[in-house]
Amino acid sequence: MSDRIRQVWRSMPVRLALLLVLLFSVVSLLSLAASYAVTKNSFETAIRADLQQDMAGFRAAPNFRAVALLVEAESRQTDPDRVIISYITQGGQVYGNGAIARDDEGYHIVSLAEERSKYEGDYLSLTTRLYGGQLTVARSLAQIEALRTVFLNILLISLLPTVLVALSGGLYLARRSKRHVEVIGGTLDDLTNGDLSARVSLGPRWADDLLRIGAKVNQMARAQEAQTQMLRQVSSDIAHDLKTPIQRVAVHLDDLARTVPAASDEGALLGKAQEEVTGIASVFQSLLQIASVESGSPKAHFKPVDLNLLCQTMTEVYDPAAAANGQTLICEVPAEQVQVMGDKNLLGQVLANLIENAMRHTPKGSQITVSLAKDARRAVLEVADNGPGIPKGEHENVLRRLYRLDASRHTPGNGLGLSLVEGVVKLHGGTMTLIDNAPGLKVSISI
Repeated sequence: MSDRIRQVWRSMPVRLALLLVLLFSVVSLLSLAASYAVTKNSFETAIRADLQQDMAGFRAAPNFRAVALLVEAESRQTDPDRVIISYITQGGQVYGNGAIARDDEGYHIVSLAEERSKYEGDYLSLTTRLYGGQLTVARSLAQIEALRTVFLNILLISLLPTVLVALSGGLYLARRSKRHVEVIGGTLDDLTNGDLSARVSLGPRWADDLLRIGAKVNQMARAQEAQTQMLRQVSSDIAHDLKTPIQRVAVHLDDLARTVPAASDEGALLGKAQEEVTGIASVFQSLLQIASVESGSPKAHFKPVDLNLLCQTMTEVYDPAAAANGQTLICEVPAEQVQVMGDKNLLGQVLANLIENAMRHTPKGSQITVSLAKDARRAVLEVADNGPGIPKGEHENVLRRLYRLDASRHTPGNGLGLSLVEGVVKLHGGTMTLIDNAPGLKVSISI
């Protein structure tokens, strides 16, 4: 689950959405900050103008007594939470609804009323000397505080939903693009695994760039399939055309062998020539058989095949040869019947090739196991040995036609056995996997 979330967050649509959201957020924050600064400055300018006007009214009084009476009258009619008026005479008498006091924390406006000690909140004040006393008028900054709250609400109401909507849209586009990318990736995986008929299923809702990529993948797949078919056809044609002349050479060598003593030097050389011709004929026969399997023609003759009986029969056939090599051949089949639709002869050829390979490439004293199991609705057939095995880096190479490991070049074989096995498995809609048996090799076939 975490991997899927990580893939979504790393997708291009989500990154673009995040970039746009970040850009929009920065622009919005700068715009709101500028608007707030301009509005706050306007409010402060208006408050300062009001303070200047208040001061001008008090300065019009003729003496300090008139100022004191005017301050008392104004303070009784003014809400102290909005405006504070304070006049301290030269003799120290205080008039108004508040007075300025100072402590370690700074300046405070102290209430002169008995029911409250001081006023909360911030005030903007203006102080002047008048008739030997000190006149202070302070106006509350509650409007500016309220303005800050208003701008914060605007920020939350406008920016937060926009961010959520943009991210939701980005996630939606990312998921849709991810599905399309997965379709392309799945097709590429199929092509890599050898299914050259795989194509990207393009849809009308695909983005233009993904449409172009999908079309190019299909174009590449068609070209690759055509070239592969041409190569297979050429190899099949060569095998078919040379099969008859090679058979004729084999017949002539057999006729010659009847006239040449086997114990002579000429007879020994003739025997080697017959072995080489037999090997060449086997290669061409395998190539023709692979071509027939890859064409899919044996599918028309598919019938139910009892894999339990097939495994037991092939094990019994090869058990004497394994014993003669000093090897142990074991068959493990379940009690329940495991049956698949297929060609009995081809599946028998699969088992024969795998058992022969294991016998050919494992030393004396090795154990070869043919096992059968049922996994859900699929049959799992495995042939395992405890010999030297195949290096992991060579697993894909040994499935190629005529490919042989360096260690196997001096042993009998033509490098077509596993290619034929893989072709038969694909013909039956199955998969073949080479697994390190630690030690040895395990070939697992799921049909």
